[in-house]
Amino acid sequence: MYETVKMLHSYWAYLTLLMIVIAALNALVKYFGKKEFHPIDFRISLFTLIVSHIQLLIGLIVLFAGPYFTVISELGMKNVMGDKLLRSNIIEHPLMMIIAVVLITIGYSKHKKKLTSTPKFKVLAIFYTLALISVLAKIPWNTWF
Repeated sequence: MYETVKMLHSYWAYLTLLMIVIAALNALVKYFGKKEFHPIDFRISLFTLIVSHIQLLIGLIVLFAGPYFTVISELGMKNVMGDKLLRSNIIEHPLMMIIAVVLITIGYSKHKKKLTSTPKFKVLAIFYTLALISVLAKIPWNTWF
């Protein structure tokens, strides 16, 4: 069961990254191009929000159902923090992905309160781009290829 959820988390990550890239680029291009906000822009930001939240939930299942807490209890937190790979997998990756989803959620929520196109795209561009940077910074690239 754990291996299936872990595999789902790995494959869903491609869709999540793709949607964050699309949403961030869409917001940036349309903000700087002074374009009007259309329903497709709303759908892109909403779909990105949904996909990223699903990825977070799957990731939390992997984190809590996996062997990570056993590793922490056996090695101790000092040794986990001293090991680059363990620290990345158990601490840094989950924390940065939670931060990225929070940024997406804040950006989505704030953009709905704006009444005109330029402020909507500005908020989406800022928060979705920060989320994209957070995700790109902590993707385990060695396991992706």
